[in-house]
Amino acid sequence: MIKGKKIILGITGSIAAYKACYIIRGLIKKGAEVQTVITPAGKEFITPITLSALTSKPVISEFFAQRDGTWNSHVDLGLWADLMLIAPATASTIGKMANGIADNMLITTYLSAKAPVFVAPAMDLDMFAHPSTQKNLDTLRSFGNHIIEPASGELASHLVGKGRMEEPENIIRIIEEFFASHADLSGKKILITAGPTYEKIDPVRFIGNYSSGKMGFALAEECAERGAEVVLIAGPVKQQTHHANIQRINVESASEMYNAAIQYYPKMDVGILCAAVADFTPETTADKKMKRGEEDLVLRLKPTQDIAAELGKTKKKNQLLIGFALETNNEEENAIRKLERKNLDFIVLNSLNDPQAGFQYDTNKITIIDRNNRTEYELKSKKEVAKDIINKVMSFE
Repeated sequence: MIKGKKIILGITGSIAAYKACYIIRGLIKKGAEVQTVITPAGKEFITPITLSALTSKPVISEFFAQRDGTWNSHVDLGLWADLMLIAPATASTIGKMANGIADNMLITTYLSAKAPVFVAPAMDLDMFAHPSTQKNLDTLRSFGNHIIEPASGELASHLVGKGRMEEPENIIRIIEEFFASHADLSGKKILITAGPTYEKIDPVRFIGNYSSGKMGFALAEECAERGAEVVLIAGPVKQQTHHANIQRINVESASEMYNAAIQYYPKMDVGILCAAVADFTPETTADKKMKRGEEDLVLRLKPTQDIAAELGKTKKKNQLLIGFALETNNEEENAIRKLERKNLDFIVLNSLNDPQAGFQYDTNKITIIDRNNRTEYELKSKKEVAKDIINKVMSFE
């Protein structure tokens, strides 16, 4: 899967820089074209001559190759690459990447990169564990970057702990797996709903829920990374999309989400209904703010239109429809009834009784139920959960 790929290898000032030679050899043996970009500190650990000999390309380090005005274009590099790998990545470089401090050629190239970016941290265990480093890594993850977790072992300080850069053969394997999975949804069109809906009571109040949209957005990014064209119908959330293959449609109410889903699903191969859509909406909406009175306020609610049930009725033989069930009691029984009643291909069940799962969290614990099987998964990040769900989608192909 690496053959013919164009890869930028960024090297920073770490003792692990010597491992870059093994990464280069491994990538080139598999047919990749490798361009190295090294920081000034990186050259203290490994020479450009060594890197140039391995890649058969000049090593890029400075903005200007010569004093006569010849310059290295980080923009052209960013457009050239199929993937950018920074290995080793020091705490300093990770901090600069997270905060956009473009004071060397490597960071400007990173900021210009259109391709997926993989980061392999390498540093002492206390530096890796420091809250600032972890915050910066979380920021890079939120940008859509892929973090290759360091291993535990003896470090340059002779301390033993987590911070040792992952071994070159494992890094290459991770990249191979990425390219293999990146194309498995190529040509597919996927509809995803995400977040809550707000049902207006008056101009300042609404009925809503605690959904953050994190799970739906993670699914959208996963599908887009794997080559799909994604239509993301999003309720009112703060989440942002990053991949160019995602078309985002913002809605507020259950009615607006219903209309958008009905419009787009007939053109889709897969529908994933992850949004926490309100089941009821006020019969009437006040056009002015309702004032406090002496008497109780009674709101009359009417059912909203059932998106899953409607799409289940119109689903074609070549389409898939996936639903979600967030339950507090009789979890599996309720999920199975929903699966059958709404003509879903499978349903993703999560329970508010599971710690650190459900609304607002960055993690989730799910059980996938189809008409023949159930598979329970451990607590994972929502990004990893999204992979599990999409792998299940692919098992229907």
